Amino acid sequence: MRRSAYLLAAALLALCSFDAVGQDKPARLTYEVISVRQSAPDAEEGYVDPYPNGIGYHAKNITIRDMMTVMYRTPRRQIVGGPDWFSTEKFDVEARADHAYSIDELHTMFQNLLTDRFNLKLHVERRRGPVYALTIAKSGLKLTSVDAGDKRNIPITNGPNHEFIGNRVPMNYFCFWLGQHLQNDERPVIDRTGLSGTYDFRLSFRPELRPESSAEVGRSDLDDLPSVFDALHDQLGLELKPQRGLVETVVIDHVDKPSEN
Repeated sequence: MRRSAYLLAAALLALCSFDAVGQDKPARLTYEVISVRQSAPDAEEGYVDPYPNGIGYHAKNITIRDMMTVMYRTPRRQIVGGPDWFSTEKFDVEARADHAYSIDELHTMFQNLLTDRFNLKLHVERRRGPVYALTIAKSGLKLTSVDAGDKRNIPITNGPNHEFIGNRVPMNYFCFWLGQHLQNDERPVIDRTGLSGTYDFRLSFRPELRPESSAEVGRSDLDDLPSVFDALHDQLGLELKPQRGLVETVVIDHVDKPSEN
């Protein structure tokens, strides 16, 4: 569970660009300082964390596939292809910008970093399949709308007693986060709320445990918690509805091991 929690440290929207008559294309977004090194064999458990105030990211002891999970907001199960080392060998990456950028821009920079340093090439396939649609419950929304602000911190963190604390969370990140916590159900979560802002909240639910974790199911502190479906409805005024929709899969066409710097 810990690795999944670390992997939920960030957010991404695709960079939108267009050609306009008489207008130059915007400059390609890149970090000013980049370091890529293979992780030490005895390194501690991996993570991807943002630097404070929107200047970049640092990744420690983590695979390229797991970096992509964060930077492309795509569950690990929806990233396919690539050589064996792509999903097993771990790297440390330090990426700093020359000044503060938005979350969207920082993720675009990291995508460009993977392209430049790992020669990453990919394409996205969209196929219709089972999904969960996140909608507003008839009982009404119970989220607190807040200004997005300038701080670039982890949107959802772990609190005491199995509580999750949301701080300025956009719905597209929340859907990605929910999909990561639905470990035993491979349906992606798609935003159908129509909410475009950022929100604060507190949410507590019984985690879905893997079969190998079944020994912990009898713990009273877990058994007394509601399911994620009930918690969303009662605590946040949201619902997960099973539907069919477009499921995006990121297919790795090519990737190379980088030279260290």
